[in-house]
Amino acid sequence: MDRTRPAETKLVICVRFRFSVWTAPPELAGRIRERWPEMRVVHLPDYNGLDEEVTDADIFAGFLLRAEQLMAARKLKWVHCTAAAVSQWMYPEFRRSGVALTNASGIHAIPMSEHILGTLVALARRFPDCYGYQQKGHWASQDLWEAPIRPRELHGQTLVCIGFGAVGRAVAKAVRPLGMRVIGVTRSGQGDSALAEKILPVAKMAEALPQADFVVLAAPETPETNHMIGAGEFARMKPSAYFINVARGALVDEPALIAALERRAIAGAALDVTTEEPLPPESPLWKTENLFITPHVSAVSDPLWERQADMLIENLERWFSGGELVNRVDLARGY
Repeated sequence: MDRTRPAETKLVICVRFRFSVWTAPPELAGRIRERWPEMRVVHLPDYNGLDEEVTDADIFAGFLLRAEQLMAARKLKWVHCTAAAVSQWMYPEFRRSGVALTNASGIHAIPMSEHILGTLVALARRFPDCYGYQQKGHWASQDLWEAPIRPRELHGQTLVCIGFGAVGRAVAKAVRPLGMRVIGVTRSGQGDSALAEKILPVAKMAEALPQADFVVLAAPETPETNHMIGAGEFARMKPSAYFINVARGALVDEPALIAALERRAIAGAALDVTTEEPLPPESPLWKTENLFITPHVSAVSDPLWERQADMLIENLERWFSGGELVNRVDLARGY
């Protein structure tokens, strides 16, 4: 892979989303210009002009280039995806292009682990039910105790974390001091054994699910993980177990989840992601009992773009010095 020097490098930054927190602020380009004033840094606040600017770009930082934009980018050598998920880049033209791909894995670990910890506490202590009773003006201590699933402690509970990357490891660090037992599930069965009682390969996930009091899904989106959680997986979980998805909606068979909740096959679920986003008003998920929904905000925090800039600058330093890039994506595995 041919590297460039700062003075001969053009970097195009273009990240635009409906949810403004995911849109790259001007400060990102400003920090890079401050570090390398001789480099040509183009920041596009939206997709207008991207077709023209990318044609002679050496590096692109953003969420996606369409296949025709990629083919027109004749000088492109490296793409930095500002999301951790890279399934949108796994189209044939990109995989054949020889362009290096890095992602933002790790920068969301702190807010996501805190979001998951908050969700664990909320589900264990039945906070959504408490809020519902509050709206009715009802002091429901007896109702909560007589419910099929009572308020419980996290201490002594078993958490099965499917996906044990940066987010999974951060969750394990957060919950183990509370006395929770952690079981990790990864593609290979390998991982940081210091943070989990055991780590199983995904082929043996069925062995872990019956042990779980809480299941957290934090795996990458790939063709292999599509609908990896469905009717069979929910059937293996205990009726008292909760399911939490902070990965991607495509990893879960949503009708199977609704069916499991309706027949009380599991105690409840929390979704930060759904197959269709924004979730349309007519979706049955909105009215499914024992389901807590947050609108894909688990990774949101004020330091987001400061961390994005830190990571991109670190990788640019490595790029110019000939070093190994952080978070290099394996295009064969898709993450």
